[in-house]
Amino acid sequence: MKILTINGSERSRGSTWLAVQAIVERARARGCETREVDLAEQRVTRCDCGRCNSRTDPCPVDDDVGTIVAAMVEADAVFLAAPVHGFGLSSLMQTFVERAGVGHLRFERPLTNTIGAAVVIGRRYGHLDVHAQLLHNLLLNRFIVVGSGFPVTIHSGGEQGVLSDTEGMEALHRTVDRIIDIGNALAESGTRLPRPSEVERRVGRTS
Repeated sequence: MKILTINGSERSRGSTWLAVQAIVERARARGCETREVDLAEQRVTRCDCGRCNSRTDPCPVDDDVGTIVAAMVEADAVFLAAPVHGFGLSSLMQTFVERAGVGHLRFERPLTNTIGAAVVIGRRYGHLDVHAQLLHNLLLNRFIVVGSGFPVTIHSGGEQGVLSDTEGMEALHRTVDRIIDIGNALAESGTRLPRPSEVERRVGRTS
């Protein structure tokens, strides 16, 4: 199983990165192939073409968003991990989800039936608001959203940072395990999920 993590923090080695490392370690221990994308180390440029909602072809901006989207399509499961900044989603992750969604994903919804989860890290406030925004983005792109029963919201305060939030880290570990369990079960059963084009026809988006 291929698991992709996308770190939406402007600090590529901060608290969000530590949470991502916990995902990666858990997944690798269970035999998964992992890939990490730190948006802070990629070129994610704001688009100002003014035609994002009307254009019929992918966004022409020359940056790394298209390459990251291709990695998402290749993965079996994607974790969107981001910090709370100013009570909201980090500006870097916000730019990415806007550019990826409007510039690349909305044409064919290629992430349909990919497994996904949201992970939010912050000191004290705004976690659930940011988690809801990422969750809505996953739903918009027709991910199969998997959780542990609780949203993965991790507090970064305490002497050990995110590791001090044992409850939040437990929710993270359980979510990773559930994603792997479900992904493996689907693969072993040979179940064929509807293709993106088939789902598009059902909602009247294509002929």
